[in-house]
Amino acid sequence: MTENPSDKTAFADLLAANQTFAANFGLSGFDGVAHRGVAVVTCMDSRIDPLGMLGLSPGDAKIFRNPGGRIDNLALEALVLGTHLLNVDRVLVVPHTRCAVASNSAAELRSRVGASAGKDASWMSFHVIEDQERALREDVAKVRSHPLIAKGTVVGGFLYDVDTGLLQQID
Repeated sequence: MTENPSDKTAFADLLAANQTFAANFGLSGFDGVAHRGVAVVTCMDSRIDPLGMLGLSPGDAKIFRNPGGRIDNLALEALVLGTHLLNVDRVLVVPHTRCAVASNSAAELRSRVGASAGKDASWMSFHVIEDQERALREDVAKVRSHPLIAKGTVVGGFLYDVDTGLLQQID
């Protein structure tokens, strides 16, 4: 069983920042569609600013994040909804350089997580990426060929360099 601290002060700094954010909140009544028609599937890595790297603002795009920026069933679900209901007509699939799931084996990740947790993690699944460009091309093909992605949706695969901030189009 995982311990769940109940110390409400653990989030005090974030709640204070939220008060400042809410004082100048400008998205009230926003319709929730992607006003620039963009969806981005990228990694959960905190070095990635999906809106900033594309010159976008809140409300411009739908963002879906997961380890490795992979096109899995949940990403496909989000993209189907986005292309039919949320104004998405361009999809960027964006993994990044120096990604933990692309630079470690499953055994290494299990060992590292186990050491950090102080528990056996040998049973945990980590979806490592052995060849990042091949995986990116496969992911782009999954989106392009999905029968429920809206006709006319443009899909591209890009690699984000976490050291320069630049995108390289791969597919």
